[in-house]
Amino acid sequence: MKRLMLVAFSLLVVFSLVMSGCTTTPTAAAKVRVATDATFPPFEVVDEATKELTGFDIELMEAVAAKAGFEIEWVNTPFDTVITGVTQCDYDLAIAAITITEDRKKKMLFSDPYVPAGQIVVIRKETTDIKGVADLVGKTIAAQLGTTGEIEAQKIEGVTYKPYDTYDLAFLDLTNGQVDAVIADYPTALAFIGQNPDKIMLTGEVFTNEYYGIAACKTKTDLIEKINVALKELTDAKVIYDLEQKYLAGQ
Repeated sequence: MKRLMLVAFSLLVVFSLVMSGCTTTPTAAAKVRVATDATFPPFEVVDEATKELTGFDIELMEAVAAKAGFEIEWVNTPFDTVITGVTQCDYDLAIAAITITEDRKKKMLFSDPYVPAGQIVVIRKETTDIKGVADLVGKTIAAQLGTTGEIEAQKIEGVTYKPYDTYDLAFLDLTNGQVDAVIADYPTALAFIGQNPDKIMLTGEVFTNEYYGIAACKTKTDLIEKINVALKELTDAKVIYDLEQKYLAGQ
């Protein structure tokens, strides 16, 4: 009798082990570190009321993550640190109105482009002798550190270039007369003009052909592939179009 009970107990233990092996615990979504610089309206800013990140890029990245099946750990840091950090793989991804350039592509991966963005000159409304980039010679011009605006500013001979940690500060000094012009991405320039429509304005045409992309650490090829699939699905579903209408239309 005792032997039969022992056998029965042993069978029950084996059965329990087999069943537990068949039962799968839901796998938590992978956590991905995404760097941004929340000083680029309308793409990424900190909402003053909620203290949460918001903007075109923030909503886009959240939508991409949902499609691609990963969770985001946001890191808000200055733009030059965003670029350095994703280059050194301190961050998995970065989204911060980042222009895709050949030089950057040597150091990091990029998704397919999602928004066109060229450089343009912004001046004070009372300025009459700057009609475009060709008229910047002899002037003091500003841009943010690490941006393609800075790259273009440094290409112009005969100017005094003044770098800034953020475009907030660059445009503040423009309105206060501390610099003659700011070079910035077209969508970013429109956003800052929207904050000071009586003081600053665009001049000339967009003078570079650029696009924004999601940047990634060089080793994250699988992640970029998933992101590109997600971007295609979001484009087809008009989610990116809706974000453009929400954040960019009418600027």
